Amino acid sequence: MREGALIGPIIIAIGLVVAAVCFAVVGALLQTADGRTELRLERSEAELARLRSGIDTLRSELRDAEAEIERLGEEIALATAPAPLEPLPQAALPEIIGAAEDIPGTEAMTEEMLTAKARFNRGITQPGNRVMLEVLGQPRSSYSTTCQPVTQPRLRALMETRQIGPIRVTMVKPALDSLQRILDRLQQDEPDIYAALGTAGAICARLIRGSSSSISNHSWGTAIDLKLQGQLDGFGDGGTQFGLLLLAELFNDEGWYWGAGYRREDSMHFEVGVETLRKWQAMGLL
Repeated sequence: MREGALIGPIIIAIGLVVAAVCFAVVGALLQTADGRTELRLERSEAELARLRSGIDTLRSELRDAEAEIERLGEEIALATAPAPLEPLPQAALPEIIGAAEDIPGTEAMTEEMLTAKARFNRGITQPGNRVMLEVLGQPRSSYSTTCQPVTQPRLRALMETRQIGPIRVTMVKPALDSLQRILDRLQQDEPDIYAALGTAGAICARLIRGSSSSISNHSWGTAIDLKLQGQLDGFGDGGTQFGLLLLAELFNDEGWYWGAGYRREDSMHFEVGVETLRKWQAMGLL
């Protein structure tokens, strides 16, 4: 075969070899690029997960801070409350709670009235978690925002369930005794309100809704929510049902704090004040 006849196949063979080498190099480069891209994606996903976790933590801390600010605001408001006023004459009462003669029987007990906060909770301190933990300890070892049972043995031993007038309630025993006295007076003074009384809950070991650390005072069995004629009072609207105004006076007389005094009014809520808790503690009732 002539030398010229071999040049063509040689060139083709060289071309095939070069093409194979190029294909291998490009494949290797692409594989390396894919590996680096995948690594970058994994790192980005890990960083994103870390940032999301950080955001969740910050949100939880913000909720806790807001709850603490609200509690401190309530304490400041109590500390700067005006000096007790002289009892209002009967003629002045219509300006604050509405004239009794204008109220058509029991239907008006759920009528919304403006809450005159300065008239209530005088000399009664709203108990924060620090006081409750000092007096009664932790109700349980862990919490959520849903109701859970009390597990602390000493606190459980203080609990009792009773039928007190129209409501059945579980609380610590001295709180039940106090509640009995309140409802006995209510039955005598305001029988219509007494008959219409209901409860929206008492014992409930949980966190304050919206917080990851502040414990609700319902957790110790020293707080109760009440309703009238099956109707709950509106939360945080600055008003209260007329019947709850009358109830608040009786609860204040027994040393209970009325939730209408909160920065965000909660008129259906009543809880044992610090001074009363300390008294019960000194008497050995807790």
